[in-house]
Amino acid sequence: MTSESTENLTQLGRDTRPTASPEEAVLETVPFARRTDPGAVVRFTCPEFTSLCPVTGQPDFAHIVIDYVPNERLVESKSLKLFLTSFRNHGAFHEDCTVMIAQRIVEATRPLWLRIGGYWYPRGGIPIDVFWQTGAPPAGVFLPDQGAPTYRGRG
Repeated sequence: MTSESTENLTQLGRDTRPTASPEEAVLETVPFARRTDPGAVVRFTCPEFTSLCPVTGQPDFAHIVIDYVPNERLVESKSLKLFLTSFRNHGAFHEDCTVMIAQRIVEATRPLWLRIGGYWYPRGGIPIDVFWQTGAPPAGVFLPDQGAPTYRGRG
């Protein structure tokens, strides 16, 4: 990555705080020179994601796994961390949070493909897992398992 590809970034290398809401958060990107076909899979894992229940205001916790095949833009990781952190005071259902994360990344990067797994910890005794993807993955791309086991409780 050259200095020209980072000169427009507003968060990397600066003292930056999370925004009050995910809608206000800025997902920054950097150029990506795709050199292979099939493309590389990039994975982000957030094992301590938090948001708020929109009804009770109680915290909800999830393990989020994002896999994407970038085309011309990569998500800049500090801006992704700040975006994900902005959900801490955001009230939304599990399904809405998971899909919103994916759609914002798609909007920012226009990847060849993206999938997200939101593995939500139980509240009220029921874990909720939410999955979303942009379509079929590119032919020949290596797709590892997301590595989050099915919730077993005390087993």
